[in-house]
Amino acid sequence: MFQITGKDMAREEKSKTVYWLGSNLYLNITNECSNSCIFCIRKFKSGVYGFRLKLAKEPSVAQVIAELKKVIYMRKWAELVFCGFGEPTERLDALLEVTRWMRQHFGKPFLIRVNTNGHGYVLNRNRDLAKELKAAGVNKVSVSLNAGDEKTYNEICKPKIDNAYGEVLEFITKAKKELEVEVTAVATPEVNLQKIAAIAEKLDVKFRLRDYIPCFW
Repeated sequence: MFQITGKDMAREEKSKTVYWLGSNLYLNITNECSNSCIFCIRKFKSGVYGFRLKLAKEPSVAQVIAELKKVIYMRKWAELVFCGFGEPTERLDALLEVTRWMRQHFGKPFLIRVNTNGHGYVLNRNRDLAKELKAAGVNKVSVSLNAGDEKTYNEICKPKIDNAYGEVLEFITKAKKELEVEVTAVATPEVNLQKIAAIAEKLDVKFRLRDYIPCFW
């Protein structure tokens, strides 16, 4: 689900759970994902911003916190973003524990955001996901919709769960009751961006376009 712009020359062989760009600090807590999007950067690159994000194994919470401690004072961070080579809600408990640790030790001056494919309620059944995120200290979720209809979504996101598109829309509806929500989409040739923007408007959430990186082999 991860998509960004910029060069990708992984200058470090060791996989990173914490990386950064500008004033944003990013957490790569899992490589597991319930989608296999055709545009996903992990299909053709090992990392971003010079950081290697392909994980040999899932990091423990202690490992994530240890890496955070090394960089947290490096500069004044504007945002802490759960966003890497996987879907963060695949490891909801780890996400919540790290968020609580950050709020306990570093207060509330910065924004904590989760970049998600919107499958969190399916991946964590019988849990009130949005309320748990808010209670832990998450402020905002960026939801990758990436399609204006179910057929297109299935074609470009290749979900591994049933009724995936409907689940994303339901996630947005539930999440906006507790958190700031924005809908995002990657500008691929297959996507009708106006249709997605209209859906976001109907759901009364913000829409943000993300750049597409063509795959060259």
